[in-house]
Amino acid sequence: MHCRVVLFALMCLGVSACQAPNPYVADSAPLPPAPALAQPAPVPAPIAVATQPPGYNPGAYPAAPRDWAHYRSWAWFNDRMPIGNTLIDPAQVAESLSQGLDQRGLRPARSGARADLRVSADVHMEQRVRQVQDDGYYGGPGYGPYGPYNYYRPPVVRTYVENVMVVDIRLFDGISGQPLWNAAAEIASTGSESQRADSLRQAIAKALGNYPPA
Repeated sequence: MHCRVVLFALMCLGVSACQAPNPYVADSAPLPPAPALAQPAPVPAPIAVATQPPGYNPGAYPAAPRDWAHYRSWAWFNDRMPIGNTLIDPAQVAESLSQGLDQRGLRPARSGARADLRVSADVHMEQRVRQVQDDGYYGGPGYGPYGPYNYYRPPVVRTYVENVMVVDIRLFDGISGQPLWNAAAEIASTGSESQRADSLRQAIAKALGNYPPA
């Protein structure tokens, strides 16, 4: 009986405890402001792309090919005809060179007109030392104490001096005066005046043989 009374009292106490007001009251506080967003990093300026490869040197590249068709007329350099000598008439040099230039499409500039090209020429005589070797050979028959035999002739070198005509032709730009092209040729020249004139024409044709340059 005593145990039941105690149990009942505890139950009543627990019920009364459950009905007591809760000291904790729910409260909603505002959320703190969100942290400021970090500013985006500035976008770097675009890097300029070089239009030439590294180490580009305009002077190291070959120049554009020259348009030789642009040159059509010519006149003497400094308005002076070629100088001849006792064996070569300057007028003959001028005539032969004019014919050679004409064959390559170059015409004398008209009086008072500007020439596309200026031409100078030097013609003179020189000497060249030549050597010619005659190869040895077997000849015969020869005769000796033991009957016929073939004999050997050793090579023979002959040296002689030859007169040659040397022609040096130079072309300059008619506006800038810049040297454009030059060539020289030589040919053996002996005999009469007419033979020297023929040698002159051959030497000029030989010198102009590679004009215009490829």
